[in-house]
Amino acid sequence: MNKYIDKYLDEAQRITKEIDRESIEKTIKRILVVKQKKGRIFFLGVGGSAANCSHAVNDFRKIAEIESYTPMDNIAEMSARINDDGWETIFKSWLEGSKINKDDLVFVLSVGGGNKKNGISVNLISAIDYAKKVGCDVVGIVGRDGGYTAQNSHACVIIPTQSNETITPHVEAWQAVVWHLIVTDPRVQSHSNKWESIIKKDK
Repeated sequence: MNKYIDKYLDEAQRITKEIDRESIEKTIKRILVVKQKKGRIFFLGVGGSAANCSHAVNDFRKIAEIESYTPMDNIAEMSARINDDGWETIFKSWLEGSKINKDDLVFVLSVGGGNKKNGISVNLISAIDYAKKVGCDVVGIVGRDGGYTAQNSHACVIIPTQSNETITPHVEAWQAVVWHLIVTDPRVQSHSNKWESIIKKDK
């Protein structure tokens, strides 16, 4: 048996035990406020996390009936903003155009959470700063020490690092685990998924 398989799956098992349940609960409670006030969730991320944003938008709209968006679903607008204004402000300007307010929520998916000193994910940092300026809370699912997102959010789920070789794959995989947990929490969920509804009907 390949030793890497055992290593990777053992790490995933440890994450299950080590992940902070309280930060997940705090995130759920904040999302419930959005749902109650009929606010919107704006998912932000780059790379693999950007793809996760698109998936999360689908789930929160369809399963939780919460109006949700991500700028990454409109490549024409994003490429125009990058071309005209630069990469660092694309999310901030998009949030400005979306007229975010205190009833909304910015949800960051990121491996590092942004690092101002090292100039990493500065576009996320600018977006977080803008959200705070207009009174819009921020939550996140991130890795490492959580970076700028953890330091400047209402709630932040940090995926515990198991080794320096597997930070990114675990964080991006666990973003999906955590948001699926959140969106199917009975307090958040409005509609069953297809297979679950079929099984209930068959019983």
